[in-house]
Amino acid sequence: MSLPVLSIVAFAVAILLSCFTTINVGIVSVAFAFIVGVWFGGMRVQDVAAGFPGSIFLVLVGVTLLFSQAQVNGTLDHVARRSIRLAHGNAGWIGLIFFGLAVVLSAAGAGNIAATALLAPVAMAAAARCGISSFLMTVAVATGASAGGLSPFAPTGVIANGLLARMGITGAAWPTFFNNFLAESFVGVGGYLLLGGARLLGRGRIAGLVDADGEPFTGKQKLTLAVIGALIVSVAFLRMDVGMGAFLGAALLTLARAADEGEAVKGMPWNTIVMVCGVTVLISILEKTGGIGLFTTLLAKFSTQSSITGVIAFVTGVISVYSSSSGVVLPAFLPTIPSLLEKLGGGDAMAIASSINVGAHLVDVSPLSTLGALCMAAAPVTEDRTALFHKLLAWGLSMSVVGAVVCWVFFGLL
Repeated sequence: MSLPVLSIVAFAVAILLSCFTTINVGIVSVAFAFIVGVWFGGMRVQDVAAGFPGSIFLVLVGVTLLFSQAQVNGTLDHVARRSIRLAHGNAGWIGLIFFGLAVVLSAAGAGNIAATALLAPVAMAAAARCGISSFLMTVAVATGASAGGLSPFAPTGVIANGLLARMGITGAAWPTFFNNFLAESFVGVGGYLLLGGARLLGRGRIAGLVDADGEPFTGKQKLTLAVIGALIVSVAFLRMDVGMGAFLGAALLTLARAADEGEAVKGMPWNTIVMVCGVTVLISILEKTGGIGLFTTLLAKFSTQSSITGVIAFVTGVISVYSSSSGVVLPAFLPTIPSLLEKLGGGDAMAIASSINVGAHLVDVSPLSTLGALCMAAAPVTEDRTALFHKLLAWGLSMSVVGAVVCWVFFGLL
């Protein structure tokens, strides 16, 4: 068995174990990465360890620590009660409100990861209070953040536009944003309504939601809000790294004794953090051994000039379920557009670029992607995280097919 095939088999086994057992797929993934990379691939241990996502780890730890402190001192629950009032007692509007907030914050410059990291804890607290499933709220927040994520001001938008400019495709910033926004909003809002949001809207006003604002904020809670607000402004307008900013905020709250540090650390979703980082290590082995290249080459053989938008969206979607959209998929696929058009005998470069962008980001609700992982990490302690993991993974995988159809219709037929 060749090394690329072996790496694909190892990854498939790890995913199957995560679906049918309670084993943390992150632990298994690191072990498989070591076996495939060192024993069969002749790599050094340092080469395998280099696949550890240090930046993602810092973002997850920093943000979850800060918001765990906000949870421990009661700030999140208080904010959730206040935000519920915007819906005027209708629980169905809660998810749509957070969808809109995620779009605005992401497009303003925070980007999809930072917007999700900042909103997920508050959104999940509101969902728990209103009886909205964590799965449904994750769909709303993550797709909202992705819908605004290709703004010219957002990090992913900057990456996409920069890659297109290097190929001579200029003036594509706003078309890139609007194409992604329309497709993401169509699927995200549609999915929210079909999977329970419409039923919640139909329930109308729920007694007790509007008048549930409770007591005023305490001094510690006001300080916590100020720190979170400063983090949002710094990330959105000063381009501060969300992970480092969160650590600074957490350190300030710790020094001010605004929350019980020990309880906050205990409340962090370490299981989820290990899972995301471990899977990313195995993904890096697939990239180094050529497993991802083999997989995409096989799928690319089935594309034609008329079907390329759907096929490329499917391919990028499948890969992005388990990989970084902006860090892996876009840099790997956008530069292939010129040669792809040459082999197909023509086509619309912008349509293919939009299909790559949408296909890669539509699946990011997956718990193996950063957005899904952040939402799952913020789910209330009463949530069955194994069941939530499986639901989000099923949604993420299905979005590779849905994304293919949407891109074929939006950027091909229309």
